[in-house]
Amino acid sequence: MSEKIVSCDCDVIHGDIVERVRKKMPLDDEFNRLSTFFKVFGDSTRAKIIFALDEHEMCVCDLAVLLNMSKSAVSHQLAYLKQTNLVNYRREGKTVVYSLADDHIKTIFESGREHINE
Repeated sequence: MSEKIVSCDCDVIHGDIVERVRKKMPLDDEFNRLSTFFKVFGDSTRAKIIFALDEHEMCVCDLAVLLNMSKSAVSHQLAYLKQTNLVNYRREGKTVVYSLADDHIKTIFESGREHINE
């Protein structure tokens, strides 16, 4: 499917609008962190883990069975999700239980799913 690209043919700069937006524009560091945050959702395995943890907190063993993956592979992805502050964990004896870090992650993930299924 080919989309026609629509662009502006004018040479008029709307300086007031440009300046208003420029004043609100975050620093590059914030955009870099935001980009990194959204990259996490760009991997289907991590997306599956986020989906699972959105449904219920789970341990590595349960996630490995659910996703038909090795515990090592799941642990690797969970470490990345932990490093990017998307998941938390807690110990229950010998078991480590993972959950989404907060309701923001749940909201973003569910909003993304809602958007693609419109």
